[in-house]
Amino acid sequence: MSQTTPLANNVKFVKTETEVPLTLPVKAIDEKGQVVDKHVACERPLTVYLNWRPIVTLMTLGAKPESLTLGYLKNQGFISDLTLLESVIVDWDVSSAVVITKETSDDIEAKLAEKTVTSGCGQGTVYGGLMQGVDDIQLPTPSIKQSIIYQLLKNISAYNDTYKNAGAVHGCGICQQDEILAFVEDVGRHNAVDTLAGDMWLNQQAGADKIFYTTGRLTSEMVIKVAKMGIPLLLSRSGVTQMGLELAQQLGITLIARAKGKHFLVYHGAETIEFDVL
Repeated sequence: MSQTTPLANNVKFVKTETEVPLTLPVKAIDEKGQVVDKHVACERPLTVYLNWRPIVTLMTLGAKPESLTLGYLKNQGFISDLTLLESVIVDWDVSSAVVITKETSDDIEAKLAEKTVTSGCGQGTVYGGLMQGVDDIQLPTPSIKQSIIYQLLKNISAYNDTYKNAGAVHGCGICQQDEILAFVEDVGRHNAVDTLAGDMWLNQQAGADKIFYTTGRLTSEMVIKVAKMGIPLLLSRSGVTQMGLELAQQLGITLIARAKGKHFLVYHGAETIEFDVL
């Protein structure tokens, strides 16, 4: 059994009626030797196909497979024209997601051949198309108050439902000032950012006035993907890598890391922040 639903821009998706849980109940033994009821985060493979050609198998929580699939393919440079998309077919019975598009992909083999094993958890591989168009990205200069950062960090604590229930996942959010517009959790931070990228692309949402929040570290891949979303401010609970910092400097992204409670470190773009809390 399957159901067909229109997505944004008249793209159709077909999805089996089989629902997948995000967590499962388990028994554990605590430090006192007592049996306790807990939950663990689910992790399942999802093989992505482009016009029935297998591209990659992602390990994912499975919360929003359509957006994850589209965001992944777009970020990796396999698709770029929203008007040529026809459908997304998700079938958890065979752990697959198929994107059908009229867009030509003559260089798909070349992109697949240029593979890099990355530092990303839950994904670990990027292809040659990831850097496609990066030099052409023009981002606006953001502006944010220190007090807004504090309020945003406070507000974001109301999310992370799967993490609070089971741990073992990363969370990413699209924010506007201190408001969280969208939040996604997955076993890998790259899956979460790809899912949000897919959502923004489908709905043609602008990123110029947005903030991207992540619980994960700010590596080169994370900075590139956020830049492709048109978002000029990146905020993380974790740290920064050398390549992530260099790309942020190159692209003009305000990079804020180690952000938790009343603490944060600005690695690039301090001039875009109004320090209004003494």
